[in-house]
Amino acid sequence: MSLTLFSNRSPLPLFKRPLLTVVITALIATVSVTGCSSPESNDSEPADANTENPTADAASNVANNDAVSAQTVSVDTVKGKVDLAINPSPFVVYDMSLLQDLAALDVAVDGMPSNLRLDNLQAKTQPEPKSVGTVFEPDLEALNAMKPQAILVGSRMAEKYDALSSIAPTLDMTIDTTKIYESSKQRLHDLGALFGKSDQAAKLQGDIDSLIDETKVLTKDKGTGLVVMVNGNKMSAYGEKSRFGFIHTVLGVPMADNQIKDASHGQPVSFEYLQKTNPDWLFIIDRSAAIGEDGAGAKAVLDNPLVAQTNAWSKDQVVYLSPDSYLAFGGYYQWIKDLTTIKDAFAAAK
Repeated sequence: MSLTLFSNRSPLPLFKRPLLTVVITALIATVSVTGCSSPESNDSEPADANTENPTADAASNVANNDAVSAQTVSVDTVKGKVDLAINPSPFVVYDMSLLQDLAALDVAVDGMPSNLRLDNLQAKTQPEPKSVGTVFEPDLEALNAMKPQAILVGSRMAEKYDALSSIAPTLDMTIDTTKIYESSKQRLHDLGALFGKSDQAAKLQGDIDSLIDETKVLTKDKGTGLVVMVNGNKMSAYGEKSRFGFIHTVLGVPMADNQIKDASHGQPVSFEYLQKTNPDWLFIIDRSAAIGEDGAGAKAVLDNPLVAQTNAWSKDQVVYLSPDSYLAFGGYYQWIKDLTTIKDAFAAAK
């Protein structure tokens, strides 16, 4: 607006000019504000349109979760559904398979157990986390000092649930070994939703599923299998309902023995049992090596005349699973490592 709008009129009296100035100034200010604002803008929004809003980003990432509001997410736990604020901070994790999933999602953990043996438990951008005990025993003093907004636990720490719940909301996300694939898939999905990483979680699950499909093609009609854990000079066999049962239930390798008793530590077996069962494939977990104990490794223990008579040993069809399979079963990196190892072994079979 300019004073030319009034060019055809006689000059205004001097006492009226201040009022005109006020009106014109207010009108210009109104036009300026209207032109720079959208109908949905408000005073609380940042001036820079490119400024990120982590809460909004997180909410949009979890929009595919039916139980999610703009601020919270519903997480599937052993104790039932738990509603928790998105991106709790600080938070603590007491489970290696959970730590693997969070590392793969590139989520930094504020507190975790000390003396963990695996090297894939922290995000690439992870600052040094605070020590809050071990995977079996929490440091309650350190936890109280940290004042976490959430505590995530798995199988080894589940028995401490009540004590931990008195400090902060605690989520028991122990994997159901009777359906390890479905359970670990749900957990990865929920972690993605909880930390605003749903798209990344879906991509990681796609990596696992692709490897499963590729491996199943190779394991089909290639003989029976037996999962054996070697612990020093002791051995245990595991069935399809165990934490290693994915070899049978997911990859479709028939069990060499359908009568294996379900037990958390497996069914004790002998060299004679291995000879009699005569699996075409042996899948071995070396527990001593996984936890860093000294002594003969699984390969040396199994180098026995009775084991040598099995189809698996004579055909060099013995697959050594990763330490992750014992320490972090159901975690993202455990899936990737063991599926790749099994796939390569079957691809090389004669």
